[in-house]
Amino acid sequence: MTTPAHAPRRRPSWAGRNYTLLTAAAIVTNLGSHGALIAAAFAVLDAGGDSGDVGLVAAARTLPLVLFLLIGGAVADRLPRHHVMVAANALNCVSQAAFAVLVIAGEPRLWQMMLLTGLGGVGQAFFGPAAEGMLMSSVSGEQVSRAFALYRMAMQGAGLGGAALGGLMVAAIGPGWVLAVDAAAFALAGALRSFLDVSHIPERAPGGGLLADLRDGWREFTGRPWLWSIVAQFSVVVAVVGAAESVFGPLVARDELGGAGPWGLALGAFGAGTVGGAVLMTRWKPRRLLLAGTVCVFPLAAPSAALAVPLPVAGLAAVMFVSGVAIEVFGVSWMTAMHQEIPEEKLSRVSAYDWFGSVAMVPLATALAGPAESAFGRGPSLWGCAVLVVLVTAAVLFVPDVRNLTRRTTKVPVPVPTPRVEGSTEAIASTSADAEAPVGRRG
Repeated sequence: MTTPAHAPRRRPSWAGRNYTLLTAAAIVTNLGSHGALIAAAFAVLDAGGDSGDVGLVAAARTLPLVLFLLIGGAVADRLPRHHVMVAANALNCVSQAAFAVLVIAGEPRLWQMMLLTGLGGVGQAFFGPAAEGMLMSSVSGEQVSRAFALYRMAMQGAGLGGAALGGLMVAAIGPGWVLAVDAAAFALAGALRSFLDVSHIPERAPGGGLLADLRDGWREFTGRPWLWSIVAQFSVVVAVVGAAESVFGPLVARDELGGAGPWGLALGAFGAGTVGGAVLMTRWKPRRLLLAGTVCVFPLAAPSAALAVPLPVAGLAAVMFVSGVAIEVFGVSWMTAMHQEIPEEKLSRVSAYDWFGSVAMVPLATALAGPAESAFGRGPSLWGCAVLVVLVTAAVLFVPDVRNLTRRTTKVPVPVPTPRVEGSTEAIASTSADAEAPVGRRG
């Protein structure tokens, strides 16, 4: 039977096969990984560790991430991105499964936990740039901002459920089983990502090596003041917020709030805020993308301040919710700006520099969280985190490109080097046509 012309579409025209697979896989991994973050911290504490040990395990994951990110970005622009993503998921699956076995079987040693979380960091270093490039190449047209908002809404909604459920599962059955669930989630997500289609991505021209790719990505990165200034800002923001939430948060929860369950609910409130922020961004399209996004980074100081007081669970959850809404406004605005401004064939390399700058200071911050608590006290250390977020966010607003970069509804052509023939209108027309042809290169 012929489908009537007026029959409703099952999904929007921009939500193609790749977008759907990427979204489904992100839901699966976020359900597992948000609970696993809580489980890892409490696995260390249950094994007799202290705040310094929690920080060391967190740093052990982030240090390999920093070391391998740039290589991962170059590899993702050189090899089929879905192959890189699947291989990274396989590594994460194996490392989390081994971590789970150690925790369930007995008392894991600190060095073992650090080694296994470090392997997970290596996987993330290759996965992150490939995934970001793959997502941005999967959508085009005027609805890219809505596509990114809906993707993030699904991802953050899964994180909401994963954090809340993970905290409850840690309290009920122990951290080892939560880590085992995360390993299974990586296996399923890797299977979904193996069906991604990369035929629309042009093959890389032969010539040049890994270092040449990295230099090319660096030129693209440093040539855009809005890009490097916000990445520099987030090198501080991500570090101090990460230290507050991965090290101080579980300790405050254990000593003041009642343990893993309340902390899981607080993280779940943050996840609910991110879902609300994503819903907002499906409707709101701020003209000055980065100005709106950067202003919304200020509320990220609030959770550290709430932990420093500390607020009761209800107050902490409310603060976490508001900060979740705010960071999602930034996240969608940032992805839209990247899609709009960065050529598709360089997305993974530029994303790698973005990730590298953003997480470079996290190992140092998490490793120093315990000594900072010993030297200054937990409360003053958390207040220091809040102040740093405010200072660096205020500083980046002095960059003109951050204040003035605007949303575009038409694609700006990517310059194509073509030999100029004097007096040849055909050469000029050919250059213009070639520059406009690759749909989806710019937003």
